[in-house]
Amino acid sequence: MSPDAERTNWLELIKKGNMSSATAALGNTIIAIVKGVAASLTGSGAMFASTMHSIADAVNQMFVFTGSVLAEKKATRRFPTGFGRVINIFCMIAVLVVTFMAYETIREGLHLLQQPAESHGFWLNLSVLILSIVIDGYVLYKAMKEVIKESRAEASGFGIVKASFKHVKRAAPPTRLVFYEDLVATTGALLALIAVVVTSLTNFSALDGLMTVLIGLLMIFVAFRVGYDNMVGLIGVSAPPDVEDKVSALIFAESLVTDIYQLRVLQEGRYYHVEGLIELKPGLTLAEADDIKFRVRDKLLGDPDIADVTLGILEDNGVKDWVPAADR
Repeated sequence: MSPDAERTNWLELIKKGNMSSATAALGNTIIAIVKGVAASLTGSGAMFASTMHSIADAVNQMFVFTGSVLAEKKATRRFPTGFGRVINIFCMIAVLVVTFMAYETIREGLHLLQQPAESHGFWLNLSVLILSIVIDGYVLYKAMKEVIKESRAEASGFGIVKASFKHVKRAAPPTRLVFYEDLVATTGALLALIAVVVTSLTNFSALDGLMTVLIGLLMIFVAFRVGYDNMVGLIGVSAPPDVEDKVSALIFAESLVTDIYQLRVLQEGRYYHVEGLIELKPGLTLAEADDIKFRVRDKLLGDPDIADVTLGILEDNGVKDWVPAADR
């Protein structure tokens, strides 16, 4: 391959990368720099915790974007099922980063509980945290819209918020990570804002340490949630029941298909692999049966979420084998 062709190929892969993670990485880098300066100038523990979270988010989301680009590479002879699970590996690395940052945050919070530090620069802290809430909230909303898009759900307006929580498990691993991280980032910025306001107006200086520990615990939650999802993805997990039913509906759309003897839909990254045995109307010639099989395969491959399809054909055995997921 020529250098120009290789460069073009990589540009195409980058365009297919997860834009939610790229946007989040850029936004969190800016926020982390601003928060870090504010934390060093004011001595706020909650601001320090929020800074740690933003640094973890920026590093993670850049990792995840890189993984999402590599996961788009086409299958090769050596890797015939493609590179979909690469994104799970990168997300697991991101989990380790979040866990380390969470440990540092909780440790700082416990230190502040034992020896509360005097915080100053109220207006600087307030301005930075409001900016953080606005940027993190925007990135979170973009991630919610990406969840709706990837899950093929329908929602608009404020319904996007509710639908995103309902369908987040069906989104791609990088989108799920951005969703959870920025949900916690926005919540953490709100908690830090409360701590800054309360400690500046009252003598309850321990609240700074309490909020710092709480933000660290929220980061642990993100690490556990994302780590579990990607561990399952690395092992190999079956597609959600509604995806399986959608695949079966596409198969039954072919009039000469009478039943599905066996069907397995495996989720890998944000794509699905379909394997199945379909039963056809008796009396067909081998050539006719092959034509039907290829029509069904092409119809399934027309779905942008389905990466590959392997189908076998059988003559109808007179027994109803396929049971929709809703009836199991």
